[in-house]
Amino acid sequence: MIIGYTTGVYDMFHIGHLNILRRAKEQCDFLIVGVSTDELVQHDKSKTPIIPFAERCKIVEAIRYVDKVVPQPDKNKVGAWEKYHFNKMFVGSDWQGSPQWIKFEEDFAPLGVEIVYLSHTDGISSTILRDKIFQK
Repeated sequence: MIIGYTTGVYDMFHIGHLNILRRAKEQCDFLIVGVSTDELVQHDKSKTPIIPFAERCKIVEAIRYVDKVVPQPDKNKVGAWEKYHFNKMFVGSDWQGSPQWIKFEEDFAPLGVEIVYLSHTDGISSTILRDKIFQK
């Protein structure tokens, strides 16, 4: 059985989120999705999600491609692997080649975990939606 893992904030759930989850599920038997906690988003992005953590989890749990939702309290991907023992980690192609993900590739190579970069959906993001909502 191939276990997949992906993470995200999933604030203001949109078609880009759905595309990542669908494409990930096409490549694994069981998909675990880590939803970033409000505290992690505040720490990493210096903003509070519009949709609270518990509600974002409920939204992601309702997606048919998702088999399990877990909290993502930090960016320790190896720590997540130690808990969930996934075979593949899925991330948007916009992260490919970044120093952070090159490091994750190095960390996961000896563990036999494949990092799969999925096509990013251009023209949509939670940041774009936030900007549209708060436009003056």
